[in-house]
Amino acid sequence: MPEGKRDALVAAAYAEIAEHGFEGLRTREVSNAVGVNIATLHYYFPSKEDLIRSVVGFAVSRFQSILTSEGTAAERLRAHFQGLRRLSRDEPELFATMSELMLRSARDPALAGLMQKMGEYWQSTLRDLIRGAREEGAIPDAIDPDGMSAVIVATLRGVYLLPVKSGAPEGLEKALRQLERLLELRASRATSRARTRTKTRS
Repeated sequence: MPEGKRDALVAAAYAEIAEHGFEGLRTREVSNAVGVNIATLHYYFPSKEDLIRSVVGFAVSRFQSILTSEGTAAERLRAHFQGLRRLSRDEPELFATMSELMLRSARDPALAGLMQKMGEYWQSTLRDLIRGAREEGAIPDAIDPDGMSAVIVATLRGVYLLPVKSGAPEGLEKALRQLERLLELRASRATSRARTRTKTRS
């Protein structure tokens, strides 16, 4: 299946970048890992940059997978933080790849544009969740959605740059705990009212 072969090549390139960095990315190694010749790889990805763009898309999709559309804004925000914890624990290669992407984007304008769009989408999503959680009464009214979403994105981008072997999951956990303290995530007004009614009845 052509689409399956394309996806396999992207996954192989993703694994190569995670393990060896961009300097170690070799298209021949990628094609060998999938069991196709280099001409087949070039059919799907005419240039190395095309392959890298697809790796960026794959990495973004892994982060999008932890953005749920179910529940209150506060619940979705908590779920996003928990999802980040799960990804750092179960998919450390994702953080290694993101680190490489960020480092390379400093000298690659095309990649920098892709990373900027990713950051803007992530910050916009967080801004909406924080605004919603504030309206629900789950976080303090004093918290500015735009400023806090920028803080979260900047903080977690810094965590990406931690070498996986030196404790990126631990660094992420510390950062998330502090962010949760800053947000003071608590039960929404609706939940609080429900709890109050339950206590009154009992």
